[in-house]
Amino acid sequence: MIPMKYIENRTYDEIQVGDSATLTRTLKPQDIQLFAIMSGDVNPAHVDPEYAKSSMFREVIAHGMWGGALISTVLGTQFPGPGTIYIDQTLHFSRPVGLGDIITVTLKATRKFDHNHHIIFDCLCTNQDGQKVIAGTAEVLAPTEKIKRERIEMPEVTLLDREARYQHLLDRTKGMPPALMAVAHPCDAESLGGVVTAAEAGLIVPILVGPEGKIRAIAREHGFDLGSMEIIDVAHSHDAATQAVALVRAGRAEALMKGSLHTDELMAEVVATGTGLRTQRRISHVFIADVPTYPRTLLITDAAINIEPTLDDKVDIVQNAIDLAHVLGVPDPKVAILAAVETVTAKMRATIDASALCKMADRGQITGGVLDGPLAFDNAVSIVAAKTKGIRSAVAGRADILVVPDLESGNMLAKQLEYLAEALLAGVVVGASAPIVLTSRADTAEARSASCAIALLMANAKRKQAI
Repeated sequence: MIPMKYIENRTYDEIQVGDSATLTRTLKPQDIQLFAIMSGDVNPAHVDPEYAKSSMFREVIAHGMWGGALISTVLGTQFPGPGTIYIDQTLHFSRPVGLGDIITVTLKATRKFDHNHHIIFDCLCTNQDGQKVIAGTAEVLAPTEKIKRERIEMPEVTLLDREARYQHLLDRTKGMPPALMAVAHPCDAESLGGVVTAAEAGLIVPILVGPEGKIRAIAREHGFDLGSMEIIDVAHSHDAATQAVALVRAGRAEALMKGSLHTDELMAEVVATGTGLRTQRRISHVFIADVPTYPRTLLITDAAINIEPTLDDKVDIVQNAIDLAHVLGVPDPKVAILAAVETVTAKMRATIDASALCKMADRGQITGGVLDGPLAFDNAVSIVAAKTKGIRSAVAGRADILVVPDLESGNMLAKQLEYLAEALLAGVVVGASAPIVLTSRADTAEARSASCAIALLMANAKRKQAI
């Protein structure tokens, strides 16, 4: 239904006894959330699906006054409309309103009082089955002067439910045995807290590698329960990196996690010839970004390992990301090779690399995904932008994977999405013989757990291949 451009009232003299007006609304999840935020009413019957399953209604229901507010909407906007003053309202609630219910509000004028311009309305709310939901009466002071105003467009509201998105990621790991994870030098509150959070969530069984006295002191200071976590006592961070990598290489751990040591210190052990975790592939990093304003999960690579990758490096970077997308349940990921422009020019190496990568995919040198590039960022994520520029592509506007020209651009892109677009970021190193969680000192415990969830999905996929 196209909204009216103007909002206009009906005056006391224009309304006759028996006149009526209706309004229809469908209850959506965001309606319940917005009402709870506005009112502060976070009764679990309305906002906690798990609790609601055990309630008498067996499902999340709307706040009772959500329906009452619809009555107020009719009175204030159309019948009588602007200028109406609420005097009295009675409501009787007959049955709950559940998600997806279509509620029709009907107001009927039943009495008029000429001496004070009051009108009494019968109020009835019914659902899509014609069942009575709310009934009552309203008394208002009706306007006596005609009012017609341009309808004010209200701002669009976007609910950024970070906790729900985080929980959705963790839900993907349900039923999977936790990953055995060697944690190198978790010797500050952030890194140790992330380990404890991930362990409590059932994502990992950690093996802590570092100075035991220091680890236990941090746990005591911050109230972390280490329970029965195994601790391998080593003198310093370099020994921790060596021992943690050795645990993974020997099969005692399925994944590796960086603690409070420098990335270079850990990765030096990962890539060490003969003792590290290298494969025939070049190692790369992938950020997994859940962006509220984008309809699919975005994989951004490489933003942490390869500073200025060559074309040969990018072949492995792309293939690593495609393989990870398969693990995440995207069978034929769309890969956008990013550059500043969408045309190939010898003046910009990123555009030449992009065109070469696409041709290599055509020849089977990269498999498992659909590649296109060069694509500017707007063309990669916006169908409208792509159409405006006349780009016809199966990838443009629908990208699952964004391959950046270099580490700097990728790191800035990922961090901008995190801090300016409320993206939930997880990160993992791929191309090694086991998943590696690289954490930043600025990462929250939530971000660290999210990364552990990705590592668990990878470890579980590897288990299945071994069967």
